[in-house]
Amino acid sequence: MARVLIVGAGGVGQVVAHKCAQVKEVFTDIMLASRTKEKCDKIAKRVKEKYNRDIQTAKVDADNVKEMVSLIKDFRPDVVINVALPYQDLPIMDACLETGVNYLDTANYEPREVAKFEYKWQWAYHEKYKEAGIMALLGSGFDPGVTNVFIAYMKKHYFSKMKYVDIVDCNAGNHGKAFATNFNPEINIREITQKGKYYENGKWVEIDPLSIHKPIFYPEVGERESYVLYHEELESLVKHFPEIERIRFWMTFSENYLTHLRVIVNLGLHSTEPIDYKGTKIVPVEFLKQLLPDPASLGENYTGKTCIGVQIEGIDKSGNPLKKFVYNVCDHHENYIETGVHAVPYTTGVPAMIGALLMVTGVWKGAGVFNMEQFDPDPFMEKLNIYGLPWKETTF
Repeated sequence: MARVLIVGAGGVGQVVAHKCAQVKEVFTDIMLASRTKEKCDKIAKRVKEKYNRDIQTAKVDADNVKEMVSLIKDFRPDVVINVALPYQDLPIMDACLETGVNYLDTANYEPREVAKFEYKWQWAYHEKYKEAGIMALLGSGFDPGVTNVFIAYMKKHYFSKMKYVDIVDCNAGNHGKAFATNFNPEINIREITQKGKYYENGKWVEIDPLSIHKPIFYPEVGERESYVLYHEELESLVKHFPEIERIRFWMTFSENYLTHLRVIVNLGLHSTEPIDYKGTKIVPVEFLKQLLPDPASLGENYTGKTCIGVQIEGIDKSGNPLKKFVYNVCDHHENYIETGVHAVPYTTGVPAMIGALLMVTGVWKGAGVFNMEQFDPDPFMEKLNIYGLPWKETTF
């Protein structure tokens, strides 16, 4: 029925490939492409052994628009799922625009030289995509992605007004390493060490990194110290739900993680500014990435669970005060058995597949550039329960 091109062969790409292979009635032809074809071949072999599905593989430099255009013209996909680095969003969007193919990603674009998360660069493509009659779906991961849909779902079914919104993300797992990041180290460290930010009373409030924190109770996990970060979905949610008076993003970190992070920052290894080393320009955070474990390699010994969800306080449809909490819990080991990677890439890869599925089947459709919360949440919520991310509702 549909041909899908997956760009990126990290942990998330591995999950997307497995999940697309599971839905053979929709994704009839699958190609996985990356700068390193050997990674694609390894994933394709695992999918073949597990589901008896053939995945084509290819080598491509996602920064190179001409290479991407050539690959797209050769394979002729109905949708391109971009799970490469956020730096590569715009070149891939350019290639999709030139070839007239729908686009989906899981994280917004950021410049390579500075940790700055904004949708402005991708939102600027709206009219061009609209004129071309194609669709770009931004942030179809978990956060952003599922959390945006959770909020749209609660607005549709429960709230006449959403006042206070907290997105809460807990990883209570243990990978057994002295220090490792759960997704691309370069992106992860840049995200955490930048200034925090949240929205309140019509303006953005900037804070020092990790300076606001408190214990939050996570179902099936327990109470964990949680820290305010800036996360990209806050920007789109404020835009599309202007009624929100305050919205924050919280994430948990172990004391061991924070201790290592302080050392990294104190040594300047988090820096994106190139330095000269014996006549060669190197970027410290890119060098650090080479020293740390590959996040995709952590799954085999990963134990414990993740809990990610949204807490909303506001007014219900009858005018009464209401608090609702919608969340998902994943088990690292169970996700590893299914896809060969742990819960962090799993929770990003599953929503990417579901977003693409809704696009190619015409359930979610439009011409232009869209965020997740702009579409009917119900079909997506239904698919989460089917494809590995069951959700629950409670009060808090």
